[in-house]
Amino acid sequence: MKRGVGMVLGKFYPPHRGHVYLCEFAAAHVERLHVVVGTLARETIPGELRHAWMSELLPRAQVHHLRDENPQDPSEHPDFWDIWRESLRRVLPEPVDLVFASEPYGARLAVELGARFVPVDLDRSALSVSGTAVRADPLSAWDQLPRVVRPYFAKRVCLMGPESTGKTTLARRLARELDTAWVPEYARTYLASRGGAIELADFALMAQGQLASEEALAREARRILICDSDALTTALYAELMFGEVPPAVAALADAGSYALTLVTAPDVPFVDDPLRYLPAARECFFERCVAELEARGRPYRVLRGSWEQRAETARAAIDALCG
Repeated sequence: MKRGVGMVLGKFYPPHRGHVYLCEFAAAHVERLHVVVGTLARETIPGELRHAWMSELLPRAQVHHLRDENPQDPSEHPDFWDIWRESLRRVLPEPVDLVFASEPYGARLAVELGARFVPVDLDRSALSVSGTAVRADPLSAWDQLPRVVRPYFAKRVCLMGPESTGKTTLARRLARELDTAWVPEYARTYLASRGGAIELADFALMAQGQLASEEALAREARRILICDSDALTTALYAELMFGEVPPAVAALADAGSYALTLVTAPDVPFVDDPLRYLPAARECFFERCVAELEARGRPYRVLRGSWEQRAETARAAIDALCG
């Protein structure tokens, strides 16, 4: 039978399977569980993001964000335990009966809070993983990351370029070879639903749809997320077709972040399609893509030649990206 109120304190920097095990172990013991995410402003992963991750991972717990710039080791301050006791009492809405921890400090912390210490997997025999190791090489520790955390670490590879240059076929192939997820071009889905009709107002919806699809599918990625198009592509099409870029599209284009962009050159035959609009502007569009990537400082690689040559160049660039 569950009894009492429990607490787990951690940095969750970042959350990993060991943290989830610790918190679920605690939740199985108590009627109410408080999870305190203690963060520092200098840490590289934002505290607000870690708090949001833990809140999603533990919907039945009360997750609190402790932002106090407290010392991190008793050697750093003579009043270390007094400082932490007061911080925790301030952030917790009620006294706790049990303190759950996978580190020995939990015993002293429990004493400070007038609670009982419950050790959990101190020797890491259940799950051997550490936040330090994950931060050092998140791609190697991929299986230790919960789905909600993976989008933060996934390296996003974007394919962009003129129409009918093999982007979608290549995106599918890369995703299959890398055993990962890929993000289809949302504009095609959107325009197909409208019979190919397009207006300037549609571009904001297409850019937002592309981003939404990317964020959702990033949770399915394994280390690399292949993105067939992005908001910058949408902005360039708006510019060429209507002579202007809606502010919402420009903002999304500026916000996009990709580890690598693969630009497909128009040195292959054009294949007509009801959802292809600029067959005569492929070279112009290609040049605009490269110019924008250069201006924004986005890493990119141009793909030329046969379909097989493009695939080989793309795979080599991605392999180099992953080290």
